[in-house]
Amino acid sequence: MAVQVKVFFHQDTGTLSYLVVDSQAQHAVIIDSVLDFDIGSGEVKAEFANRQLAYIADNNLKLVWILDTHAHADHLSAANYLRTKTGAKTVIGQGITEVRSRFSKTFNRATSGPGEQPDFDCLLAEGQQLVFGSAALSGISTPGHTSDSLSYLIEDNVFVGDTLFMPDAGTARCDFPGGDADTLWDSIARLHELPDDYKIWVCHDYQPDGRELRYQTTVKESRESNIYVGSHRQKTEYVALRKKRDATLGAPKLLYPSLQVNLWGASLPECESNGVRYIKIPLTDKVTS
Repeated sequence: MAVQVKVFFHQDTGTLSYLVVDSQAQHAVIIDSVLDFDIGSGEVKAEFANRQLAYIADNNLKLVWILDTHAHADHLSAANYLRTKTGAKTVIGQGITEVRSRFSKTFNRATSGPGEQPDFDCLLAEGQQLVFGSAALSGISTPGHTSDSLSYLIEDNVFVGDTLFMPDAGTARCDFPGGDADTLWDSIARLHELPDDYKIWVCHDYQPDGRELRYQTTVKESRESNIYVGSHRQKTEYVALRKKRDATLGAPKLLYPSLQVNLWGASLPECESNGVRYIKIPLTDKVTS
């Protein structure tokens, strides 16, 4: 029996999170959940994640895995919060160790190196399978937006994180450390080799030109009509287009808060001696005396 997909939309960050249910065993996984965070006040809440927990309780589901497609730079992951509430295991791609090592110096946080287990329960490798009920999921390595990006294949559904957007919105940016437009093109080409009718579920939709929310397309539609990587584009053309576009983009509003949480198992920073948690913002000092 096919899995069922329940969609949750976090309006403030334009993030789509998915609850995928094996209806035969009533087991489920969550993909890319979000903590509510107000950068002005520093207030962190779990209203969005609690909606997902309420749905799980109301439908007598057992949450087995909590998945992140990569270390998001635009929202705080709710993975650790969901783990504390349910006992489900957290999952992210193996590439997270490289990204964490890269940013440890930025945030002046110690790391023991690339082999370190970064507070997630499972670091999923390319092709590795995880079971929930009678269903299974496997990872497809799709770097380019970030070097740790991993898409999740569940039956005829592929959850691509930020690798692809809806066809009228193109692809994610590639100018973060470890990102690369050439690599992203190759990753998307792998996804476009999946069967035509496989469903692609995106992590963000910013509703270009004010259109209604969209979050699911097919491999065929994406391959043929994506404005950046559709069949009318060549790789060199895409790379030039992506680099030109990325040069105009500013840093995401929640970049530093997101990375300090998401790289360390989606856990909030430890309380300091006064009992308060802090987010660090590294400064680029261009002040002249």
